Amino acid sequence: MTEARGLVDRLRAWVWEHPVAAFPVVYLGWAYLFWTPVLLSDSSVWAFPNLVWFLLGGASPVVAGLSLAALSGGRCQLRDLAIRLVDWRRIPIIWWAGILLFWLVFDLAKAGIAISLGITDAPLDPDWELFFNPAPLLFLLLLSFVFPAVEEVGLRGYYLETLQQHVNPALAGVINGMVWAAWHAPFVWFPGYYANTTFNPELSWWLPMIVCHTLMIMHVYNRTGHSILAVLVFHAMMNFTGEWLRISPEMYPFMLTGNAILAALVVLVWQKRSSPS
Repeated sequence: MTEARGLVDRLRAWVWEHPVAAFPVVYLGWAYLFWTPVLLSDSSVWAFPNLVWFLLGGASPVVAGLSLAALSGGRCQLRDLAIRLVDWRRIPIIWWAGILLFWLVFDLAKAGIAISLGITDAPLDPDWELFFNPAPLLFLLLLSFVFPAVEEVGLRGYYLETLQQHVNPALAGVINGMVWAAWHAPFVWFPGYYANTTFNPELSWWLPMIVCHTLMIMHVYNRTGHSILAVLVFHAMMNFTGEWLRISPEMYPFMLTGNAILAALVVLVWQKRSSPS
C-alpha cells in the first residue's frame, strides 16, 4: 500500500511539473502501444483481433484525460469534467444554432467557390437516401458522435484547459491541434479503415487541416463556457455533414485553404480581444 501510494505521489508530482507534456505522453503512448499490432497486420482493422487493439488504443483520449485529471485535481476536477460534458445550459441558444449548422453552411460555401474557380464541377454528392434508411443513418450517427465523445473529454476538456493555463490561446490551439494530428496520422495506414466511407485522406493536407479544425473547435469551446458538450456536438456535426454531403476527393486540398483562412481569422479575433483597448 505504501509503495503504491508513493508511486501515485511521484506520478502526481511529474504531472504537476510537466503539465504541457504529460497529456501527449499518455495519450499518444497508450494509443501507439495498442495500434502497433494493427499497423503491422495485413488484415482489416475491423477484423478480430485488430478491432480489439484499435478500440483499446482509441480509448487513449479518455484514459489520458481522466487519469491525469484524477492525478492533478482529484475528484474535484473529475466532477468538473462531468459537469462540462452534460450541462447544455452553459451553451447560449445562438451558439447552439452555430454548432449545428456551421459545417453545412461552411462546406456548401466552399463547394460553391470551388465550382466558380473551376476546381471541380461536382464538389458534392449528397446522400439524400440516407435519411430514409434507418440502419445506415444510425451507423453514421454513432460513428459521428461516439468517437468525438471519446476524444473531446480528454483532448479538449482536460488538455486544452491545461494548455490555456500555461500558454497563450493561439499557441494552446496549435499545440492541441498538433497532438491531435499526431494521434490521427496512423489512421491512413490502418488496413480498411476508410473502406466504408467517402473519405480518403493524405497526410500532406489532412494533418494541417486537423490543426485548423482545432482552432475552430477551441473558439467554440471558449465562447461556450468551456463546454465539452459544445465541442463534442460541433465535432460530430463536422463528421456527419462531411459524410452526408459526400465531399469530392478533389475538394479536400482546396478546402485546406478555406479552413486555414478561417482559423487565421479566429486567431486574429483572439488577439484583438486580448490586446489592450
